[in-house]
Amino acid sequence: MSYYSLTSIPDYYGIDALLTEEHKLIRQSVRDWVESFVMPQIDQAAQNHTDIPNLMKELGQIGALGPYIPVEYGGSGLDQISYGIIMQELERGDSAVRSAASVQSSLVMFPINEFGSEEQKKKYLPKLAAGEMIGSFGLTEPNHGSDPGSMETYFKDMGDHYLLNGAKMWITNSPLCDIAVIWAKNEEGKVQGLIVERGMEGFTTPETHNKWSLRASKTGELVFNDVKVPKENLLPGVTGLKGPLSCLNSARYGISWGVIGAAIDCYCTAVQYSKERKQFGKPIGSFQLQQKKLAEFLTEITKAQLLCLQLGTLKNNHKATPAQISMAKRNNVKMAIDIARESRQILGGMGIMGEFPMMRHAANLESVITYEGTHDVHLLITGLDITGINAF
Repeated sequence: MSYYSLTSIPDYYGIDALLTEEHKLIRQSVRDWVESFVMPQIDQAAQNHTDIPNLMKELGQIGALGPYIPVEYGGSGLDQISYGIIMQELERGDSAVRSAASVQSSLVMFPINEFGSEEQKKKYLPKLAAGEMIGSFGLTEPNHGSDPGSMETYFKDMGDHYLLNGAKMWITNSPLCDIAVIWAKNEEGKVQGLIVERGMEGFTTPETHNKWSLRASKTGELVFNDVKVPKENLLPGVTGLKGPLSCLNSARYGISWGVIGAAIDCYCTAVQYSKERKQFGKPIGSFQLQQKKLAEFLTEITKAQLLCLQLGTLKNNHKATPAQISMAKRNNVKMAIDIARESRQILGGMGIMGEFPMMRHAANLESVITYEGTHDVHLLITGLDITGINAF
């Protein structure tokens, strides 16, 4: 390995005792895959602004796509804590890897499973679970990010089909996608979901270039110019913003686990480096300021682990609220980006090198702290829950 590999997860509060043997087995299998498949090539992919070849099929083979989807539709039928653990291990590799799995699982497979027809579930879910089909999710628009209710993408009923017009922006997997779950307004101004397929005339997916963040992930737009969408591609089970927002709740939950993996990667690298790097005749880990950083890292990681485990338990029992999920997403992403930045300082100049993960994680997390709800918007969601007063 070009830098320190991770052999164990920090478990300062004995949280492993609260996990099942299945949870631990899933964690180890995904960790082994990340170590063998992702780590050897992730720095080069990020440096070259290219995605990892065959990533989605690999994720499908290890069961990382829609793991909570029922077995009858190609999923593994796992619980929500298992999903979180998978996201944690994937993001230890890179946020781009977790994003690919998160979008496919929470933003494409989830709405088809929750709101789709039986025919839609059978047609799309098994191929999505296997990574044979790549999906993307269209909600954010060039003029509307945190305010999805003002979306301008719309569709009209033309009798035997719908006619879709508009554009979506900042879309993970857009240039690669075979299908896109699109949220648009009908003629009454109500939001509904449509499944748009690659090859439909008027549907294009221009790629977004020159990113400093998530460089190993393909990002782009979804553009609809008089796209004829068959009526059977409408998601029949939901109308209104409840549809896309429920998808975001699932994705935000996965992110809250995922970023712990990025933080752990930075923390473990910093601990090992601090023991081996010598200055003034002794390891830098012997100095108070470095120990302060490491102690704070471990404290924040432990708090984030406890937050996610309880949130996963609530989610398993269908009791997790959107505001609780927002709190975990906001807290944990901030925790991870702070650790990435501070751990980079422990490594000094070496911290900016590709042999070490800090700068890559820090750059990636600049996107993660913004997407699926910005840091500030999540604060206002919690504020609304506290006061009952909408500050938007």
